[in-house]
Amino acid sequence: MFLTLFGTVVIAGIVGYASERMEFTHNGYIPSIIICIGGAFLFFFITLMFGIGFRSSGMNAILSSVGALVIVPTHWRK
Repeated sequence: MFLTLFGTVVIAGIVGYASERMEFTHNGYIPSIIICIGGAFLFFFITLMFGIGFRSSGMNAILSSVGALVIVPTHWRK
């Protein structure tokens, strides 16, 4: 379980960095990475508690990171 959590954080960080690098978002590198890691943590613990998610932990991390990037910045913008 610990290695899965560590892998989730690494994958979420890579997704956050790649989204800024490819200009998918314009938040800055650090905020995008933090948003992705937060979304991945949230979905990881929801998966542990309720068993909701996909079979692959990596797919869970990628989709939750992208989902957090889509939801969080557009929520706070006018």
